Amino acid sequence: MRNPKLPGILALFLLFGSTGPSFGQQQRVFTWQPGNQEDVRLDPANYHAGQTYHAGGDGGNMQVDIKSELPVTIFLAPAGEWNAALQHPEALANLRQLCPREHVVETRYSCFVPPEALTLVIRDERFSPDQAVFAGLGAVLDSNNKIERAVGGGIAAVITAQGPGTRRFKAPNDVHVQYFRWLCVENCIQPQFQWTEQVKEKYQLTSFLKVYGGFTPDHDAVQVSIKIKSPVPMVVAMLPSDIANQLHAKPEMFEPALEKNACQQRGVQSLEFQCTFNLADGPQSLIVAPEANEKIPHKKAEIEMQYVKCIANCDLLESQR
Repeated sequence: MRNPKLPGILALFLLFGSTGPSFGQQQRVFTWQPGNQEDVRLDPANYHAGQTYHAGGDGGNMQVDIKSELPVTIFLAPAGEWNAALQHPEALANLRQLCPREHVVETRYSCFVPPEALTLVIRDERFSPDQAVFAGLGAVLDSNNKIERAVGGGIAAVITAQGPGTRRFKAPNDVHVQYFRWLCVENCIQPQFQWTEQVKEKYQLTSFLKVYGGFTPDHDAVQVSIKIKSPVPMVVAMLPSDIANQLHAKPEMFEPALEKNACQQRGVQSLEFQCTFNLADGPQSLIVAPEANEKIPHKKAEIEMQYVKCIANCDLLESQR
């Protein structure tokens, strides 16, 4: 969700975009929930500008209930074109219309909103020979909505050449508009994760085994990413720390330990790979070394390791196990 700036009304949340890996937590549940509402009065051929939607990313959905005493046409219009038409009322009839719906008396109106500012427009379908009325806007009946009342009244006064004061309608058509927001209703607070750097080093190659410890999974299905770049073929692996810590003193354990381990790469010089660990795996260590019988040049190897770490609401992981 974005945080759109919407004049006079609260933002409607749009459904778009994607979420990151769930790492086993319960999925959020979203649904449409009632938001703002307004009552509008229209004369024949009047227009009403509702909410302006600002969809980010690839766009999103909107939804609104319309109930009108007499038929109206509903559509979304580019906000820039709508604002320009207010200055030149003759252009109102030529607005570009997205998702038009005609002859509406009662409906749930929905449309996919592309990533541009679009204004909801409602037009009274009755014909009016009076050009001033045709060019006019309806009035928002909510007297507590000072911004909508000021904007709507001011524009109507300019277009219809009427001064300020109570709007008099020749043949009123009352329209009720109920906006909806796409909101989370279940499992809304989730653990938050981010990639955390554990190892990043350029080191002078030797025949000795390098051991990097200190990594312990803090939840199940922890992703680990390892990147190696070396002038000679290398062995790279994640091993339980209690085993890795014995390898210098007991090098004969090295090959048997690798045989039982799935997170390893042999004979690699430039590679990035990923592994997954669970809480039950306990502390882990990263080991790197040139493959046996390799001539060691006076050069450096680069090694990096990152893992996904819980950084917020981590207590929820306990309740989800």
